[in-house]
Amino acid sequence: MSRLSRRSVLRGAAAGAGAVALPSLLAACSSGPGGDSKTIKLGSNSSDAVPEKAFAAAFDAYGKQSTDGRKVKVNTVDHNSFQENINRYLQSDPDEVFMWFAGNRMQYFAKKGLLYDISDLWQDYKGFSPALKAQSTGADGKQYFTPYYYYPWAVFHRRSLFTKYGYEAPKTLDEYIALARQMKKDKLVPIGFCDKDGWPAMGTFDYINMRTNGYDFHKSLMAGEEAWTDKRVKDVFDTWRRLLPYCQPGANGRTWQETGQSLQKREIGMVVLGMPHPGQQFPAAERSDIDFFAFPEIDPAHGQDAVEAPIDGFLLAKKSKELRNKKSMESARDLLKWLATPKAEDIYLAGDPNNIAVNSGADLSKYTALQKKSAELISGAKQISQFMDRDTRPDFASTVMIPAIQKFISTPNDVDGLCNDIERQKKTIFASE
Repeated sequence: MSRLSRRSVLRGAAAGAGAVALPSLLAACSSGPGGDSKTIKLGSNSSDAVPEKAFAAAFDAYGKQSTDGRKVKVNTVDHNSFQENINRYLQSDPDEVFMWFAGNRMQYFAKKGLLYDISDLWQDYKGFSPALKAQSTGADGKQYFTPYYYYPWAVFHRRSLFTKYGYEAPKTLDEYIALARQMKKDKLVPIGFCDKDGWPAMGTFDYINMRTNGYDFHKSLMAGEEAWTDKRVKDVFDTWRRLLPYCQPGANGRTWQETGQSLQKREIGMVVLGMPHPGQQFPAAERSDIDFFAFPEIDPAHGQDAVEAPIDGFLLAKKSKELRNKKSMESARDLLKWLATPKAEDIYLAGDPNNIAVNSGADLSKYTALQKKSAELISGAKQISQFMDRDTRPDFASTVMIPAIQKFISTPNDVDGLCNDIERQKKTIFASE
């Protein structure tokens, strides 16, 4: 995740077939039908050192356990380039298997006919919850996605800092604000805040909305089925305004890496981010000091039921020429079946402790304390959301919500005007489906 610019991600995904001429930076290593059917070509967006090495170990283990000489040939592309060019890639002889995201981001390409249906494989998958299956399912009710790992969004902090000042994790919004007020008295910036890349603040919106209005409303809002002029949406922004005086100023000019460093340096008290983000900014010897609490309750009717937990995994590319070969298809499907096992996830996570396994059969004995706590948070969730830019249309998230949230951060007092503008643009975009 360290090189990920979701602004670029969304721009590329939103482009749609033929909408813009993107540079051909993503070149599949497929050899076409009739090639080596035992060598599975896999398009990877894990270009950062830690996940790239962890994936290499997992794919090497697959080859070693194969009884007929199957192996994985990885085509690793810089994360940003992969995301920006994903649409062209999937339509021009891509690798047989590729990494991508669950939920709407997967459904978007399934609806375009760019993914193979793997519903029959799901009949034999074990250890995946109904919520995981739902996030792997297209709008047509078929499964297209094999989940591999996920990670929660929460309010992260340093355990030692909380101990030093005697802070306690808040359960409600009022307690959260009271804690922020005390941190300010203690000469800390209470809440780290960043949105230069256009996506980090989306997590805060999602949580306030789900805590205020519930998961079902949030899901419908992301699907374009609710009006952004609804009082319930305005209540979200009004609640957010209450938090802004306690947030790091200048968020629109700050990257998530910089905010992670602020947490590491004890300049801020807490921050709403995903699990991989703070850890990457801490020296290895200090990572055990990272802790978190669930985003606080706002309306008791919804409590802390929903957890934001993006899921990453693997899919089969429909336009891969290699997959026209029956034996190549068998090999690719065999890889997905293996990746769906607890053992495959255990091998990966041994090298990347910034995520957690999706399979209930995974070995938790080697998890760090942070991983164990994350697994408990997600397993106890009544609903799992993916993140705004994965739960809604990519073009809406990119062209409407990124600038809207950044505008709100800089000038938060005109909520009515902001919501009217979002709704007007939403109607145009969702009407184009």
